[in-house]
Amino acid sequence: MRSVLALIVASVTLGGCATAPSGGEGLSGTHWAIVRIDGAAPVAPAKAAMRFDEDRLGANVGCNGIGGEYRVEGGRLIAGPLMATRMFCEGPVWQQEEAVNALLSAAPEISRRGRSMRLTSGGHALDLELKAE
Repeated sequence: MRSVLALIVASVTLGGCATAPSGGEGLSGTHWAIVRIDGAAPVAPAKAAMRFDEDRLGANVGCNGIGGEYRVEGGRLIAGPLMATRMFCEGPVWQQEEAVNALLSAAPEISRRGRSMRLTSGGHALDLELKAE
């Protein structure tokens, strides 16, 4: 009986000291190269990147910057409100930027394996590779 009581007391004590997992669940402080947008290579590969800070994300496909708050819930990336610069961009880079904007706004599912990550939702997919720090 004493051991059961001791176990309960220890459990309650340790439970009170535990911290909640970060909203980024392992994404905080990471920088990613965007390698495919809806199956196609980015039009501006040198600029196509995404970064995750503690509670904010930033992305660039080659023209405008996209950013805002984020958290991870149930294996999904919940981002927003998102803001973006609005410079004029033509052609495929604009289409890819619109696809990334739509994807991030649609609570994409996160699939991460090693140094690769895939975000999918709303008919769009974004493939990323972790950049070396």
